[in-house]
Amino acid sequence: MKRRTFVSGVLLMATGTAAAACSAGEGVDIDGGTGGTDGGADGGAGAVLRVAIGGEPDQLDPSKTSAYFSFQVLENVFDTLVAPDENLEMQPALAESWETSEDQLTWTFHLREDVTWHDGTELTAGDVVYTYNRIVEEELSNAWKFGSVTGIDAPDDLTVVITVGAPTPSLLSSLGGFKGLAIVQEANVTSGEIGTKPIGTGPFSLTEYASGDHITLAANPDYWGGAPALGGIEYQFISEPSTALAALRSGEIDWTDVVPPQQVAELQEDDSLAVGVTPSSDYWYLALNQKRDAWSDVRVRQAIAYAIDREAIVQAVSYGTAAANQLAIPEDSFWYTEYSTYSTDLDTATSLLAEAGFTGGTLDMLATSDYPETVTAAQIIASNLEAIGITVEIRQPDFSTWLDEQNSGNFDMLMMGWLGNIDPDDFYYAQHHSEGGSNAQGYANPEVDEMLDAARVELDQDARKDLYAQAATTIADECSYIYLYNPSVIQTWSPDLGGYEARADRAIRFATATLAG
Repeated sequence: MKRRTFVSGVLLMATGTAAAACSAGEGVDIDGGTGGTDGGADGGAGAVLRVAIGGEPDQLDPSKTSAYFSFQVLENVFDTLVAPDENLEMQPALAESWETSEDQLTWTFHLREDVTWHDGTELTAGDVVYTYNRIVEEELSNAWKFGSVTGIDAPDDLTVVITVGAPTPSLLSSLGGFKGLAIVQEANVTSGEIGTKPIGTGPFSLTEYASGDHITLAANPDYWGGAPALGGIEYQFISEPSTALAALRSGEIDWTDVVPPQQVAELQEDDSLAVGVTPSSDYWYLALNQKRDAWSDVRVRQAIAYAIDREAIVQAVSYGTAAANQLAIPEDSFWYTEYSTYSTDLDTATSLLAEAGFTGGTLDMLATSDYPETVTAAQIIASNLEAIGITVEIRQPDFSTWLDEQNSGNFDMLMMGWLGNIDPDDFYYAQHHSEGGSNAQGYANPEVDEMLDAARVELDQDARKDLYAQAATTIADECSYIYLYNPSVIQTWSPDLGGYEARADRAIRFATATLAG
């Protein structure tokens, strides 16, 4: 074997899971702790960081949820095998080192010794094998990340061996770049308690979930990366940006990413606040349901792509902090492909509709009140499409309902974003491969499938980039997604918060954070 050894590193990414079956405001107390401003329950003596996120998690099983609100909590409770640093390069996490065979078909991961779960039991390689096999066997949302994997084994308690059918350059980012691949404890899952009494290995453990109100975490004094300086974290659910900002300024909370983009410049001039603004690896898009006859004709989808005003949408939702883009991958990435087909052109849009025999109709637009930008964009899109004879009816349920509607195919068009992407496979495979796990729009093109499959196993970086460029161009030409923009990560916090920075992958990590006062 050709060995590549990595020095044991400090935690850079953690994820986790919990949920509670309770009425609004009713607390579920895990093992007797409730937390407090002077220290977390069963945690350290440090202060509790009060955090405002934009909505309540739909659920907290990391292998099942796809909601960002969930991962904002899970980030600090469970760990992944490897994890991205601030440059989005994979570093050791639960695995302190790994090696690949000469033929690139066998990956051997060596776990850290003496890592314990929150209940004091030791993490073993069997937990890793169980986590990954559960995702694959139950066909959970991240099963596609194991598409090339042919075997997952644990020859001993500290070794995990993953075999692949073909070289897989994206394997590390698949295992560590997305919080849905957090390692869960088999006993915790099989007992049925993971939903309300999660047991992780991360820097914080869940102590209370008051549905509709807050989630409280306590510091894990036995954390393998060193006990956090914070005593705990309390997550509050605040969807209105002005409310979150007022709470921050009044000292009711210490951190939030529920930030009005129109106020970024003003906030940056405010010495009483710290503001983090950084380009992200996220993208926002529209998707038309191709399983419905009206939108199955590519010319109708292209007409909509020509009719919408991207610049107006970007300005309205981000006040210039986002970058318009007609593909998924942002301009500062090595994997970026230039593409500018769809300038706003109502004449071309009208001509395409005429060619398709489309004489007008009503479009059910699925937005969500939990992401206000989707509602703002939908209103602009409604005005745009009215000019070509399409009436847009906007629905804006909460995000949990939005997910149900998407998964059941109950929409004509929806708007949403993909967050935390790293490898180009993250941007395209699940969303546009005919067998992709997140292909809710029902797109299928055998040539795109072939290119995406080939790119997954291509080791030459330039050849791989070319394959993704071809696939991305076809995807955009055929409007599997109508891409809109790449946002910036915008967060603001009290100057008393130290040891924290906004990251391009939007990972919210408080393991090394401190809070003065």
